[in-house]
Amino acid sequence: MQINGIDGGKVFDWGRTSKDYAKYRDIYPETFYKKIAELGIGMEGQTVLDIGTGTGVLPRNMYSYGAKWIGTDISENQIEQARELAKQQNMDIEFYMCPAEQITYPDNTLDAITACQCIWYPDHKVCAPNFYHILKPGGRFLILYTAWLPFEDAVAKRSEDIILKYNPAWTGAGETRKDMWVPEEYKEYFEVGRREVFDVRIPFTREGWHGRMRACRGVGASMTADELSAWDAEHFKMLCEEAPEQFEILHFISYAELIVKK
Repeated sequence: MQINGIDGGKVFDWGRTSKDYAKYRDIYPETFYKKIAELGIGMEGQTVLDIGTGTGVLPRNMYSYGAKWIGTDISENQIEQARELAKQQNMDIEFYMCPAEQITYPDNTLDAITACQCIWYPDHKVCAPNFYHILKPGGRFLILYTAWLPFEDAVAKRSEDIILKYNPAWTGAGETRKDMWVPEEYKEYFEVGRREVFDVRIPFTREGWHGRMRACRGVGASMTADELSAWDAEHFKMLCEEAPEQFEILHFISYAELIVKK
């Protein structure tokens, strides 16, 4: 994948880091999923589509609330991991490879669509009218994002610095709390409903945080083999010297609920 404005147009491929993604990126706290449930999304009787599903983190963790979940992703490797994890957990979730722009369902099919950590990637001129039509009247499109706060968390800052040393084009560094971005294309078809930004502290071990960093766009999805090897050694050495075996990383969570216009 290559998108102007993201990592200076550098190519990235989530499929290259799917195994790390499956092992290390299921990190959202229970409060994250409870918030989605409080919004009335993912409930029994609903059909919910998760775009950019990756390894199916959102559908798998929301499964117990009772909705029928479907997950799509542009990466075949990610979908393979999602299917395997769902199988291991005895979950009946439909996963299939498909770019967000090519999703097709009859009008008024879905109760909700979710997009977690992926809103920057699709072509919204295509997706906005399509999502409007395939959602039921009053259906919701929920955009979610979480990120660590490097200016308030020393370990997160050191991790970013080491990524930038080997991949200076990476634009994922330097996050601060912010309202969830809502692309303008959706405002013709959706009303902006509830929005919220709140902090969470997410626990990690050294291995877990190292794996979480390796499974990000700026590392495993885009570094060369030599760059990744050098990053691996330097980053884990830093953690052994500067972080305890178990620690927490300060994150913020942001979401925006879009409601189909009448």
